[in-house]
Amino acid sequence: MTVFVCSACGLAITGPLTELPEVPARPGDQGYPKADGSRRATATMPLGFFSLEPAPWGAPFVPCAEPRPVFAGGPCLGDPDDVDGYLVSAGTRNTVVLHPDDAHGLREDTDYLRHCSGCCGLHGQAGMNRQCPCGAHVGTLINDCNTAYELHLEPSEVRMITD
Repeated sequence: MTVFVCSACGLAITGPLTELPEVPARPGDQGYPKADGSRRATATMPLGFFSLEPAPWGAPFVPCAEPRPVFAGGPCLGDPDDVDGYLVSAGTRNTVVLHPDDAHGLREDTDYLRHCSGCCGLHGQAGMNRQCPCGAHVGTLINDCNTAYELHLEPSEVRMITD
């Protein structure tokens, strides 16, 4: 079992989690209405598990010629500086992907710029938007209707304690 703690203060930000060898396929229900009227995708990770995302994830973004998701679980993102271009992540590799409810002690960042969102929730393109109670930014929640539903912990901001 593994627990993730804040690198800044040492506070446990998850309970015990079991590692999966790879991130499961993102559910295909992004954007489709659910029985309750919400459009958020089904969570990528089951409760109690985590995995490492090997591809670059999150900001910064770099130009790309073909349309493809800006990062795993994200939407396609046009390049505002190139009418025919797109952007892709050049962010951190091996972010820790988990179910958002597995890090229940994290706070929402109150900085408006980190809340830049899509139509139904957070798109994850504005940087880390989740903080440890000590104030350290530790991760990014994505939960917009055109993204996956998952939390990414930044490897440089958390420590993994395995027993």
